[in-house]
Amino acid sequence: MIWYPYTQMKGMKSPYKITGAEGVCLYTNGRKLIDSVSSWWSAIHGYNHPEMNEAIISQVRRFSHIMLGGLTHDPAERLAEKLGTILPGGLNHCFFSDSGSVAVEVALKMALQYFVNRGETQRTMTLSLEHSYHGDTFRAMEAGDDEDYHFILKACGKNTSIIHIPTNIADLDGAFRDYGGRLNCMIVEPLLQCAGGMRIYGLDFLRRARELCDKYGVLLVFDEVATGFGRTGNRFAADLVQPDILILGKALTGGYIGHAVTVANGRVFAGFYDDDQNHAFMHGPTFMGNALACTAALKSIEIFERDNYLARVKRIEEISRDYLGDFTARGVREVRIIGGCVCIECGNPEVTRGFQDFAYDRGVFSRPFLKYIYTMPPYVISEGDLVSILRVMKGWFQR
Repeated sequence: MIWYPYTQMKGMKSPYKITGAEGVCLYTNGRKLIDSVSSWWSAIHGYNHPEMNEAIISQVRRFSHIMLGGLTHDPAERLAEKLGTILPGGLNHCFFSDSGSVAVEVALKMALQYFVNRGETQRTMTLSLEHSYHGDTFRAMEAGDDEDYHFILKACGKNTSIIHIPTNIADLDGAFRDYGGRLNCMIVEPLLQCAGGMRIYGLDFLRRARELCDKYGVLLVFDEVATGFGRTGNRFAADLVQPDILILGKALTGGYIGHAVTVANGRVFAGFYDDDQNHAFMHGPTFMGNALACTAALKSIEIFERDNYLARVKRIEEISRDYLGDFTARGVREVRIIGGCVCIECGNPEVTRGFQDFAYDRGVFSRPFLKYIYTMPPYVISEGDLVSILRVMKGWFQR
């Protein structure tokens, strides 16, 4: 049997069984559902995209996977080269992995070893944000700050090497003043904290973080697994403030295949490039640089750039603000909108109970969590389908 994620299996409601998918729609039991969450925010082109399909099929005919240990291949080389041309600030050293969580682990390990290689062994601490989420592998859980997902960490006791602060500049300044000489990195989901409740914070905070990281010699890490490729309305938040290490996943492959990349700048890479073999980065996921995934990513980026997806995201945001920007109702605490993300925070989790079935009955697949009802639709969504999603979200509070 399947052991499903984020759910108590005993008494779990049967999941919807999908028999087909096309465009922004999922098909189940003779019903058509608009996917309002892009398969956990990854399927930016929707489903069954002919160009994406053909690219992967073409690669399958050559080979599907070649390990990167002692070997290389064209899709991985071309993807690394492409990312190096579109990412800002000398972010051009690509370490591939097979999921966003693993890519976060890679970044945290990379930041720590960077300083170990330099002899700065006192830099064992990581600065992170309250309400952050960086994945479900162990170090990624510790860097995150959400007991709703990771309450199991209580069994291990508090990790004093991870510091969590709110997204205000006074606390940021204080953290660097108190711990700056012991920090190896600061890791953030820039502008939008997704699984922590679709929380939005300002660019000034990121700019100040960059200043302080420079002052104290700390590496700045952007986890753009969820925010990258347009979700905040920016191509990458890294285009606005440049990190030392950037993590991409989810939309990297257009939601077709699990893959991720941790991209370092020249300064970080130089900390490992040495005659000393002990300074090598000893990490290597089996499926890193998978040829099918790299091919999917290359085609996904091509479509993203060619079809001006940022304009599509801007239009999604405009329509969402017109429809829900000033919405108030009983049970609604706040409405938050940024780029291709719309979130209604409810007063408590009880308010969201039953919403998934309510949406299903109206032709929308939604997956609210905790006290949040949200949408992150595929970028190819039509205005009519987007309004249908927003109408369902609003309608829940107008019953």
